[in-house]
Amino acid sequence: MSDWRPWMVCVLYLLNTHLLAATEPSMASQAAAPSLRNAQARSVLLSQQMTDLTLGDAVYLGLRNNRGIRSAYLQRVAQKFDLRVAEDAFNPKLLLNGNYRTAQGTADRSRNATVAPTTSLLGEYGTRLSMAWTQQLNNADRAGRYRSDGLDLAVIQPLLRGAGWDVTTAPLRLARISEQANRLNLKSSVAQTISDVITTYRELLRSQEQLAIAREALKRASALLEVNKALIGAGRMAEFEIVQTEADIATQELGVEEAQNQVDINRLSLLRLLALDLSTPIRASEALEASKVSIDKGQALRLAQVQQPQYLSTLLGSQQADLNLVIAKDQSRWDVSLVAGANQISDRYDNDNGNGPGRRWDSYAGVQVQIPIGDLSTRQAEVHARVDVENQELVLADARQALERSVNDVVRDLGTRWRQYEIAQRAVDLSRRKLDIEREKLSAGRSSNFQVLSFEGDLRNAENARLNALIAYLNAQTQLDLTLGMTLESWDIALNDY
Repeated sequence: MSDWRPWMVCVLYLLNTHLLAATEPSMASQAAAPSLRNAQARSVLLSQQMTDLTLGDAVYLGLRNNRGIRSAYLQRVAQKFDLRVAEDAFNPKLLLNGNYRTAQGTADRSRNATVAPTTSLLGEYGTRLSMAWTQQLNNADRAGRYRSDGLDLAVIQPLLRGAGWDVTTAPLRLARISEQANRLNLKSSVAQTISDVITTYRELLRSQEQLAIAREALKRASALLEVNKALIGAGRMAEFEIVQTEADIATQELGVEEAQNQVDINRLSLLRLLALDLSTPIRASEALEASKVSIDKGQALRLAQVQQPQYLSTLLGSQQADLNLVIAKDQSRWDVSLVAGANQISDRYDNDNGNGPGRRWDSYAGVQVQIPIGDLSTRQAEVHARVDVENQELVLADARQALERSVNDVVRDLGTRWRQYEIAQRAVDLSRRKLDIEREKLSAGRSSNFQVLSFEGDLRNAENARLNALIAYLNAQTQLDLTLGMTLESWDIALNDY
């Protein structure tokens, strides 16, 4: 009997090789799993990286992405075309008319083709010129062929309604004034949006600084807790007094959570204004700095009178009311016009009675009159226009006073906010010094834990007051630019609206 051991060794060797080959892929995948997890972690970290955003970046993104600004520019496309239509009123107009008709009757069947281009021109003094050329071709089975072409010239010069340069060009001047008002509205809309972006950005800055203040307060409270433990260990403080510090720590932790929530709220508000993805992690990185700005009220008022879009739009409204009155008064006049014209017709016929050409011409001149009697609607527009003119005088007077008050308010508010900021800054320095002295006294056993915690609260309040005063002063500068109509000039922004 042959020995079975060599065969058994071979079988075991083959089985072991097969098992190793089967386990190698799984081992390789296990070895690759950590690197894959690291790559995924790196991609997650990259997507969650915080992006620093300066105030200039926010303004730029607002100009490029804000939906309100984009909508305003879309409206300008239609408004510019309205001006083109008004300016085209004194250009020649061409109208092409044509028809082809087949007629079937009991006695005959015919085919008729007509082409009649017409051109017209309106002059700046109301003169209307028109020229028409008509060609007609008629082909009938029994009546034969008939062909004609003719030229017609006409001139109409109004004497009352629609006469004169003031009346004829009033719609064009009205359209140009409306275009100026539309540009001012665009400037106002862009300036308001930029101001909203700036104030929202500063709200994000405020919440970030408040979060930093809360975290610093929590850090100081934790340090005070360690001091309390050391004093209790040394027998220099009663053990129950540490509860005050622990309660203050809990309060500070609550303040940190609230500040973090406010950061997220303001971040989402800014992202919405910038029309960015709301999941974008951004951080306001602008330095909170301020310098004193002094401006004279009289100089500010004179600047606002030539720059503020709302006030300039009110001035244009008065001009529009005057032009509307001119148009309304013209519509209530009689229609009396001089008319003159001439026409020439050439024709050719070919039928059972013979064939041959023909030519004839005639001219005319006269007066046409249209007088409405007993129709009060002809004066209705004039009455409304006169009332609007008088009302615009009141609106303009109120706008002047409102502008003066707004300028005085923003100039006074700017000075007040700066003084408040200086006082708040001094209060922070004194509160911090007071707290440091009290902490030293506590270490020496000459003060109480309650007193230190009270001074901690005073420092937090002073830091928040200084922050609020600084933000208010910076926002007052932004409001000053908006009131004077200088927001775009301050940021060197061109509307590119031509």
